[in-house]
Amino acid sequence: MSVSVVLFTSDLRLHDHPPLRAALDGTDTTVPLFVRDTAVDAAGFAAPNRLAFLADCLRDLDAGLRERGGRLVLRQGDLVDQVCRVVTEADADEVHIASDVSAHARRREERLRRALEAEGVRLHVHDTVTTAVAPGAVTPASSDHFAVFTPYLRRWADHRMRDPLGAPRAVRVPDGVGSEPLPGRSALSGLSEGLAAGGEKEGRRRLTAWLRDGVAAYADRHDDLAGDATSRLSPHLHFGTLSPVELVHRARRAGGAGAEAFVRQLAWRDFHRQVLAARPAAATADYRTRGDRWRPEREAERDIAAWREGRTGYPIVDAAMRQLRHEGWMHNRGRLLTASFLTKTLYVDWRVGARHFLDLLVDGDLANNQLNWQWVAGTGTDTRPNRVLNPVLQAKRYDPEGRYVRRWVPELADVPRAMVHEPWRLGGDDRAALGYPAPVVELAEGLDRFKRARGR
Repeated sequence: MSVSVVLFTSDLRLHDHPPLRAALDGTDTTVPLFVRDTAVDAAGFAAPNRLAFLADCLRDLDAGLRERGGRLVLRQGDLVDQVCRVVTEADADEVHIASDVSAHARRREERLRRALEAEGVRLHVHDTVTTAVAPGAVTPASSDHFAVFTPYLRRWADHRMRDPLGAPRAVRVPDGVGSEPLPGRSALSGLSEGLAAGGEKEGRRRLTAWLRDGVAAYADRHDDLAGDATSRLSPHLHFGTLSPVELVHRARRAGGAGAEAFVRQLAWRDFHRQVLAARPAAATADYRTRGDRWRPEREAERDIAAWREGRTGYPIVDAAMRQLRHEGWMHNRGRLLTASFLTKTLYVDWRVGARHFLDLLVDGDLANNQLNWQWVAGTGTDTRPNRVLNPVLQAKRYDPEGRYVRRWVPELADVPRAMVHEPWRLGGDDRAALGYPAPVVELAEGLDRFKRARGR
């Protein structure tokens, strides 16, 4: 009997899974395998929130496989070593895996290919598993990738996407391949109190509810901080419990301005992946240097701590940072505001902020996180690299009633609407009674420092 291995990575689902379909169609039995790669832990990417969400996803994936007669095989260690061991135990002929864009993933894939070839085993790498359009599938005439989003979007939107695949009806796993116990949340500490549940079943429930009740208004309400009118599907896209290909198809079937705006966000996700695939160093180095001489972390230590703790004295910034700590997630408008405040008002290196986000975000995705931080910092693909988001003006526009601020900054719960975004305007006694800090820097001072640093 022929045997295949399908190696799950950031594609923890059964619906629309090309590697799994190819493995099941090509051999008699298949080993569904997930390896807890210790290199990921060693690099500092095993944040508690993501480990908890991952545990949910693995348990759900195993349950789905068992409903179809199979099971998930879990191993831990060096990914290449563990895959080769499973291949030997199962006497497998081939391995299927989804493509990825990070430098680590690509080095790992090449190591795996060489190790398997030495054993006479074929490695099949599948595109459009974690993206709707594969990196490099659309390129400008003069470069290997698009550096500006709008022309990329035009080509991306015209690209014919494959049709989604259904979930398999049956999965036959060969005998004799052992598995480590599945992880659970109970063994983890340091989790965000409001962390969402993971798993394909939960992701598909959220998607159905979003398409039914939320997407139609998305174009008008996606920046409404208090309304919480975004899909909240980013953790499921990060772990691959939902397929971006399926999301694009289903959103387009729903139709309308809201669905179109939602699909645009999926294109942004693919855009960042094609940038990182072409320029892997952008995960840690400026994509476009601006000659910044960021404030030394020791000099900015108090400001950085205030930013992390949500005690900068700017309510909208503090509300977003507290949401991040409580939920392991933050509204996208909040991400833009907090990143702009750190990099341009406090003039702190974007890598400091990106690291903190990766420590807490359940959707902490290398391509999206790092390149969005660079976009805001002006070292990435933004065509207006020196734009600064004023937190007070942004708050009045996107949280006009102050409901988002009051939800996350309870010290300001009773402050009148006219001053909730500017509590420093209160009288001395009233302000002192709040127990809320004064601004860490005046906005004009921060803007002047940034302009001088950028030679403007």
